[in-house]
Amino acid sequence: MDIEQKQAELIDHFVKQASAQKGAALGSVIVEATSHPSLFAFSEILAVPTVAELEGTENSVYFEVLRLFSHGTWTDYKSNRGCLPQLVPDQVLKLKQLTVLTLAETNKVLPYDQLMLELDVTNVRELEDFLINECMYAGIVRGKLDQMRRCFEIQFAAGRDLRPGQLGSMIQTLSNWLETSDNLLISIQEKIKWADTMSELDKKHRKEVEDRVEEVKKSISTKQAEVDFRGLEDIYAEPAGVMDYEEDRSRPKRRRHPRC
Repeated sequence: MDIEQKQAELIDHFVKQASAQKGAALGSVIVEATSHPSLFAFSEILAVPTVAELEGTENSVYFEVLRLFSHGTWTDYKSNRGCLPQLVPDQVLKLKQLTVLTLAETNKVLPYDQLMLELDVTNVRELEDFLINECMYAGIVRGKLDQMRRCFEIQFAAGRDLRPGQLGSMIQTLSNWLETSDNLLISIQEKIKWADTMSELDKKHRKEVEDRVEEVKKSISTKQAEVDFRGLEDIYAEPAGVMDYEEDRSRPKRRRHPRC
């Protein structure tokens, strides 16, 4: 089962549980959801009417915990620890995993020093073990640990729940991307059209050259034939070596002397 399908099933499970509870009874559901090792999205649970009703009541602390896991980080928890309940170890682990996802949203190369500060990790070995065992093996990130440069190079990171106001920014970003893509497509189409035109001109020029070459070949063949024909005429027009009969008779005959 892939991570998206498992997430969907878990969300559906906890939404049903939260819908069936009210008030303080939702506390255990929220703790269980935020502690689950395979659940990393909480906005659907946060939107359940019985959960939303907690805000502003004596049980609003549970609502704030769930909102923290939807949008917050470990640093956010430390800054508001006095207003929030003590987290259990599984919740601490989950919130630190979510913190890595938040950092990966804006930077694809995360320095070790920044990660250790954000996660309250004291040494590189502990940080690398956390990134390998709790993040990469969990399937929420993929990347390369660069010990020489002391950084984590992100290749993939799962997305978190959208923060309030983030949807508008995302829509604007996608609109800008769409506009850029349309302009790029127009530019590509114009280049294709230009290339087709140049190809046609090249074919036309090549045809003209080939036709001209054929004409020259024919002209050369015709002239060569004329030269050969004239040569034959010259040969047959001069009967060299033929003596006129009358001239031969007018010459005196040489007398032969008898042999002794």
